Amino acid sequence: MKVVIIGASGYSGAEFASLVAKHPQLTLSGCYVSEQSLDKNKLLSDLYPEHLGLLDSPLLPLGESAYNDIENSADFVCLCTDHKVSVDLAPRFLAMGKKVFDLSGGYRLSSNEDYKTYYGFEHQHTELLADAAYGLAEWNSDAIAKAKLIAVAGCYPTAALNALKPLQQAGFLAEQPIIINAVSGVTGAGRKASVGTHFCEVSLTPYGLFNHRHSPEIELHLGHKVLFTPHLGNFPRGILETIYVQLKAGVTTEQVTQAYQVLADEPLIRLLGNKVPSIKGVAKQPFVDIAWQQQGTQLIVMAAIDNLLKGAAGQAVQCINLAMGLPHSTGLKDVSNANMGH
Repeated sequence: MKVVIIGASGYSGAEFASLVAKHPQLTLSGCYVSEQSLDKNKLLSDLYPEHLGLLDSPLLPLGESAYNDIENSADFVCLCTDHKVSVDLAPRFLAMGKKVFDLSGGYRLSSNEDYKTYYGFEHQHTELLADAAYGLAEWNSDAIAKAKLIAVAGCYPTAALNALKPLQQAGFLAEQPIIINAVSGVTGAGRKASVGTHFCEVSLTPYGLFNHRHSPEIELHLGHKVLFTPHLGNFPRGILETIYVQLKAGVTTEQVTQAYQVLADEPLIRLLGNKVPSIKGVAKQPFVDIAWQQQGTQLIVMAAIDNLLKGAAGQAVQCINLAMGLPHSTGLKDVSNANMGH
């Protein structure tokens, strides 16, 4: 299948392009940026020299002739664009009959009110919100396979939901809000220059207190209140979440371990038991590492992912695999790799 990437010059876009280029069943048929982009007509490998020889493709401006080329040549269109840009672009590609994978937050939430509150804009295509399949691959595979529009899950929610849904599904969560303390590498803030993500300025800093847009996304797809606080860490890539859960009275450690077995056969989930996960363990890897430790009714769950892979580009490829009826891990890990995780 032929894949086109819009917004290919950003971190997630370039990561995604490299995965598509190496994938046994996909062809990268075009990389596009906005007509205003300073990167237009450069080679992707000029921006990312680690992909020299793999991504020597020009970043084409997304003008009218580009839309014609995409209509004639692409099977899948992947949007690695700003949220608002994705909202506007998705209907145009859907009208061409393309399957659209959106890596932004443009179609992850359920109402215009949420978009006004958390994203700061009026959603112009609310009729598509109900049609978009939420791209959390391990939990929504049937819908992802069938849908025309896939809203690939956010990076922090991917870690949080995989860590918490087994407990929620087992009915083990007490009523109080779950506290999620998360830290992400600087690539999570995107490639555009800003003082806050400047090499000399980055420290360990909390942000988005009480109003981060991933809070409603986690709550919507978990069905439970959370208090989510993200932090910007002084490292390039990876997310580590420490999650504080109050369990219902009487839930045993054996029951918790049993609940997590729902994920035991997922090829891109590694259940570590009580062994603490790390950023180092997941950087440049396609996995979610999940661990937990319990004392009475208090449970601490830890989850780690690479924000550009499982948190964005890797998850999008996983969704494409589901759409094509391929195994989850096709093109994401060497199947002969001894590190199978369970």
